[in-house]
Amino acid sequence: MIISVYHLSKYYRVFKKEPGMAGSVRSLFTRKYEDVKAVDDISFEINEGELVGFIGPNGAGKTTTLKCLSGLLYPASGKVSVLGFNPYERKKEFLKQLALVMGQKNQLVWDLPAIDTFNLNKEIYEVEGEKYQKVINELSSLLDVKGLLKVPVKRLSLGERMKMELISSLIHSPKVLFLDEPTIGLDVLMQKKLREFIREYNIRHKATIILTSHYMGDVEELCKRVIMINFGKIIFDGELSDLVEKYAPYKKISVIFKEYADPKKLDGLGKIYRFEYPELVLNVPNNKINSAASAILKNFKVEDITIEDPQIEDVIAQVYTEKKKINR
Repeated sequence: MIISVYHLSKYYRVFKKEPGMAGSVRSLFTRKYEDVKAVDDISFEINEGELVGFIGPNGAGKTTTLKCLSGLLYPASGKVSVLGFNPYERKKEFLKQLALVMGQKNQLVWDLPAIDTFNLNKEIYEVEGEKYQKVINELSSLLDVKGLLKVPVKRLSLGERMKMELISSLIHSPKVLFLDEPTIGLDVLMQKKLREFIREYNIRHKATIILTSHYMGDVEELCKRVIMINFGKIIFDGELSDLVEKYAPYKKISVIFKEYADPKKLDGLGKIYRFEYPELVLNVPNNKINSAASAILKNFKVEDITIEDPQIEDVIAQVYTEKKKINR
């Protein structure tokens, strides 16, 4: 087992101050604190070579968990093992096999070419010259940035900088890679290119990867398994297909009518998701999809009809909504 997490918890003590001058004065004498459970008793295991999606809303505990796994944060309780090491001990042998890439943080020197940062990381991670050159050639080819290595970072686009950040983090060919929002702020084309790179890197190097992202396209295209976290607790751990089947056992029927149709006559066929004449979208249970489609075609004048699976974003939103009601 490459990554093992048992009953991990991480709490923060947060100072609460009343607003205004009066609140500031009172805080000089009496301070109120509140314990925030960023991560609350979670457990999971990840095997070598797995590419796992780690998803959740803002503040759910994703980044805190990754920081505990990489040794940047000391857990309040529980046990964590990555590559057989205790991450918070920050041993040299451990750090040389790990990489953490955060889409909102950068390690490249703004005024210098990216190659200068690569050379620095080569020395930090003690990568041999021949191996280093091989890695640079391979990664810059995969990401199509060979001609940009000597261009100052400030002259690069956001997508180009993100590619350079990935190369910089992979100079030492880590066995474990934590990607925290790697495609944030990128356009659709650049997101696609980075996904292709992540998939290819995972296959070539059998790297174990945990990916967090608010773009469900990242997770849907790359991850067979997902771990969902909310309010610091894991609410689902399994295959993405099982998640869809469990929380969205239906398909969507989209209909374009030739003539106006009374929605009351359609309500019995499924749950109306949206109706703005001439378009209707119905959520229909999987076992009734054929009969519902036949009834629509038989009883109404239809311009077009399509049947499709629910969007992953809709399924995830539904899970969060249900769990939020339970927690209340």
